[in-house]
Amino acid sequence: MTQELIASKTVITPEEMLEHWQGHRRVTRKLIEAFPETELFTFSVGGMRPFADLAMEMISMGMPGIDGIVTGKWAKYEEGNNRPQTKEALLYLWDELTEKLNRSWPQIRPERFQEIDLAFGQWEGPIHFTLFYFIDNEIHHRGQGYVYLRALGIEPPAFWDRG
Repeated sequence: MTQELIASKTVITPEEMLEHWQGHRRVTRKLIEAFPETELFTFSVGGMRPFADLAMEMISMGMPGIDGIVTGKWAKYEEGNNRPQTKEALLYLWDELTEKLNRSWPQIRPERFQEIDLAFGQWEGPIHFTLFYFIDNEIHHRGQGYVYLRALGIEPPAFWDRG
């Protein structure tokens, strides 16, 4: 096979990629729900941030991140200073991002996934790499959340159940 033919083969469709990410987001949402209200905002292990802060990092990347992916115009990355004070408010923001991803995703041109961009004005690479970073970052922080819940004596949701 020629290099051009190999490069044109699709391993995963854009729709499958979104479903993969949203599957992870559903598991993370279940994790947020499993936390007691107070501990979601206060509990940590070994000096790590509370899980609400970790979830806000994911939201703070995802909201402007999907805009940058769609338009090529990236805002400067800033973690939100207006952290919600309740689990309900955090879940509202989580769900708001979920819907924004669903609305914005169809606007991504297929060739865009291979384009090189400077995400948030500081991380250069192809768009698919940026998307993988968003997903990997979520998985990494969700792992911290699993440790927190277990330390609190709470059984976390099954990591493989993305429904």
